Amino acid sequence: MDGLHKVVDFCVRHQTILGCTTVSLLTAASEHIFSSAVFKCPCNSKNIIYGSSFLLAPAFVLLLIGFVVNPSTWHLLTGRCSSENHVKYSPGGNCACFCQVFLPVTAKASVAPLTWIAVALLGANFYECAASGSSLMETFFCKNNGTDCRDQLLKVPCDEELSAKISSERLSLHVQSQLIGCFLIASIMTGTLISTCVRRCYSPVSYLQLRYYEIYTKKEEELFEIKAKEHATKLAERNTNCFFEATDPAPFHIPSSEDWQKISILYTFNPQKLHDNCNSQEQYYSKLHEFVSTNRGSSTKCNEESQPLTEFQDETQAS
Repeated sequence: MDGLHKVVDFCVRHQTILGCTTVSLLTAASEHIFSSAVFKCPCNSKNIIYGSSFLLAPAFVLLLIGFVVNPSTWHLLTGRCSSENHVKYSPGGNCACFCQVFLPVTAKASVAPLTWIAVALLGANFYECAASGSSLMETFFCKNNGTDCRDQLLKVPCDEELSAKISSERLSLHVQSQLIGCFLIASIMTGTLISTCVRRCYSPVSYLQLRYYEIYTKKEEELFEIKAKEHATKLAERNTNCFFEATDPAPFHIPSSEDWQKISILYTFNPQKLHDNCNSQEQYYSKLHEFVSTNRGSSTKCNEESQPLTEFQDETQAS
C-alpha cells in the first residue's frame, strides 16, 4: 500500500508532465500507423500537395482538438463578445490577463501537433514526398543535370536506388527531413527551458508560495466540481419532488448571475493586491477566494435567509 501511495502521489505531483508525455506517445504511435499503413506517395506532380497534407493537416487538427478539450479555452471565450460583460468584467482593462491565460493554453494545445510534425520529420516519409515535388528541391537537385531530372526527382520516394543515385552528390531528402526534425526538437526543448526560466525569474513570489498557489488552484477546481454536482443534484431533487408531490418549494440559495460573473473573471495571481475593505494586505489565490473574502457579510445574509436543505429533506421525507 505504501508503494501504491507513493506512485499515486508521484502522478499527482507530476500530472502535467505525465499528461504531455502520454499525449506525445499516443501522437507518435498514430503517426507511425499513418506513415506505414495509410500513406503512399503518388510519385507524380501531386507529391507536394499529398505529402504536405499528411505532414501539416493532422497537426492542425490536433491543435484544434487541444484547444477544444481544454476547459480554459471556454473560460477565455464564454461571454467575451457580450458588450455588457466586457464593460463590467473586463480583465484588468487590457489584454495582459488574457494573454497570461491564453499562452499556457496554447502551449498545452501545441504538444500533440508539434510531436506529430517532429516524429513525421524523423520518419521522413511525408517530407520526402512533399519535397520531391517542390520547385526549390528541383533547383537544388537538378541544376545542370538535364531535363529528365525533374521526372526522376518525383519518383524518388518510390525508388530507393533512384534516391541514392540523385542524392549521391547532395544531401538526400531523407537526411534533410531528419535534420529538420532534430533541429525542431532541440528548438522546442530550448524554448521551453528558456521561457520557464524567465517566467520563474520574474515570479512575484518565492518557490514554496508558488507551489502552494498551484496546489490550491488544483484543489479548488476539484472541490468546486464536486460541490457543484452536489448542489445541482440537490436542486434537481427539490424541483422534481415538488413537481410530482405538488408541494411548495423550500427556500434554496442559488448564486446570482452577478456572483457567477465575479468568480468567472480571468485571474492572475497578484500577492500585493490590497483588500478592498481593509488597510492591511491580503493575498488572494483565485477569484473565488477573493469573492468569499470580500463578500462575507452578504454571503452570511444569504445563508440566513435560505432554509437549510436538511430541513427541506426532512419535510419531504415526512410527507
